[in-house]
Amino acid sequence: MKLSVRAVAGEFLGSAGLAAVVIGSGIAAQRLSPTDVGLQLFENAFATALGLTVLILVFATVSGAHFNPVVTVADIVLHRRRWSTAAAYLPAQVIGCIAGAVLANLMFAAPAVAWSTTDRSGWPLLLSEVVATAGLILVIFALVRSGRSHLAAPAVGAYIGAAYFFTSSTSFANPAITIGRMFTDTFAGIAPASVLPFVGAQLVGAALGLAAVRVLFPTPTPALAHAPD
Repeated sequence: MKLSVRAVAGEFLGSAGLAAVVIGSGIAAQRLSPTDVGLQLFENAFATALGLTVLILVFATVSGAHFNPVVTVADIVLHRRRWSTAAAYLPAQVIGCIAGAVLANLMFAAPAVAWSTTDRSGWPLLLSEVVATAGLILVIFALVRSGRSHLAAPAVGAYIGAAYFFTSSTSFANPAITIGRMFTDTFAGIAPASVLPFVGAQLVGAALGLAAVRVLFPTPTPALAHAPD
């Protein structure tokens, strides 16, 4: 099946929405609870979990609701999709996350682009990104390959919301959103110098998650739900 413009547009809009939710709720949390970092993180995580769930439900039948380069690549590898899907989806996801970051900045009267100064370095944070990304891939494709893809939206939202707290990195688990978060010098930002190590850790995590899926769910069920080729 030829990849449709509608599917690519779905990935762009969904990725933009995700970045706007993550960054916008981070800004709001920082302003509403300026003296309580724990409460800020809870507000950011709660909004992200709900927003991601809704975005997946909205765009699942349009593009597969990946919003994440490692999800797209894992889907191609596991289900023998065409690599042309990645060539179209990955730029849409990255550009969408950047657009969403700019939108969030503007909604809160911040500069449209402000490079983040939040350093996120050190092996504990990188290990956290490996764990968070591996877990995300396992959650998604365990459900897809066992014929339960209808549960992906709430499961992924719940997993990311929980991972905000059980990982020291607050679970970016997504190269596109990591790049987008460079463009905001707010609660959810990440300094440009920290981005490449984060993305490298996410790729390692994706590979581990993919290996786990192959071992635990070697054969997809006939009810397999997938994104357009």
